[in-house]
Amino acid sequence: MAVDTDKNSYTVLFAGIMVLLVGSILAFLASGLRPNIQENERFEKQQNILYAMGVNENGDDAGSVNFIPTEEVEGEFTNFIKEQLVIDENGNIEKNDDAFLIDLKKQLAAKKKGKPFQLPLFIGEMNNNKYYVIPMYGKGLWDAIWGFVALDNTMTVQGVYFDHKGETPGLGANIKMRYFMDDFSGESIMDGTQYAGIAVAKGNNDPLNNTKDDNEVDALAGATITGNGVAAMIKESLNLYKDYLETIRVK
Repeated sequence: MAVDTDKNSYTVLFAGIMVLLVGSILAFLASGLRPNIQENERFEKQQNILYAMGVNENGDDAGSVNFIPTEEVEGEFTNFIKEQLVIDENGNIEKNDDAFLIDLKKQLAAKKKGKPFQLPLFIGEMNNNKYYVIPMYGKGLWDAIWGFVALDNTMTVQGVYFDHKGETPGLGANIKMRYFMDDFSGESIMDGTQYAGIAVAKGNNDPLNNTKDDNEVDALAGATITGNGVAAMIKESLNLYKDYLETIRVK
């Protein structure tokens, strides 16, 4: 008996079978690839933390962002990150060798709901200098932005790394360009005894960023809202860690 392929019922049945078949294949592939995805996410976070404290493969060319290679990053992370700490909602501090795996977005959501939370912090050493690397999470123009800021004990920025989920290419997306991130190095986050953070200022009048005591860097052209988001993210993140920073700040 021939099947009438012109019937609507056949079309619906065929589409249903294909949806189930393709869905099953995708679910199987996702399940099988999940360990690799998680491993890559772990390496990426280690690369970003190290990048913020200056452990990268950038050359003198100011246009390129070059991370420690994936196959080397785990060893380099162990070499340069001497302590991983977790600060809870009561201010208690504990060592945790897997602190870098903590999802800051989820922790901030828990904090907002008044639930227990954990804030990761990383202490690195390079060339006899100590770095305090703080993770950050905020909101850009279209979606989430995040990153890391590395400080010394004078509360001077030693480096940053920024990334985003969906900022406009060529505009807000340029927060992850090296020329923008490099401007933050050498800036103080303090205004006297206040944790002022660093503003991304449209009227900065310092395009070469030679002035390092003004708590400002030059804004990205056409990306005011994203720049404001970066500034807010830095300030809010510093406030989360302020009690700890006060214990190590040289006064």
